[in-house]
Amino acid sequence: MNGRERAVALDDLDRRLVLATQAGLPLVPRPYHAIAERLGVEAGEVQRRLASLLARGVIRRIGAVPNHYALGYTANGMSVWDVADERVDALGAAVGALDGVSHCYRRPRRLPLWPYNLFAMVHGRTRDAVEAQVAAIAALLGDACHGHDVLYSTRILKKTGLRLPRERADAGVTGTR
Repeated sequence: MNGRERAVALDDLDRRLVLATQAGLPLVPRPYHAIAERLGVEAGEVQRRLASLLARGVIRRIGAVPNHYALGYTANGMSVWDVADERVDALGAAVGALDGVSHCYRRPRRLPLWPYNLFAMVHGRTRDAVEAQVAAIAALLGDACHGHDVLYSTRILKKTGLRLPRERADAGVTGTR
């Protein structure tokens, strides 16, 4: 924890709901109803609980995560930027809002070998398309940018978030049974 976060109390249903959804929502027409049936509660209760978990910061988001490779976006490059520190937050928000940028974040520099402090993942159907997006980012950053590079993906890595262990769903979380 970073000092601003604190453990959040989860009751038994909250923990079971996190376990039931941590690998994603079921791909059915009525996912909340499917989860509700599995947990033995009403669909409205599932929706209320998920909204509460979201509001309390226990979960970060509820949304679809498309497989960009299956959609034909096979040229993927992590663009890395050396941006003036006093402007990186505002410019990073602008870069993150661009179409084709799936995520954008600030990281510390590791001088002298790694001068980059802004990272933006860019997706395209071709490397030329990625390069065009990188050029648009460079234009947006303007004179606040002192250099950049693009690191292209060479393979697909499985992306998952934290998974609570089934036998100890309360590990690291305070709560009641």
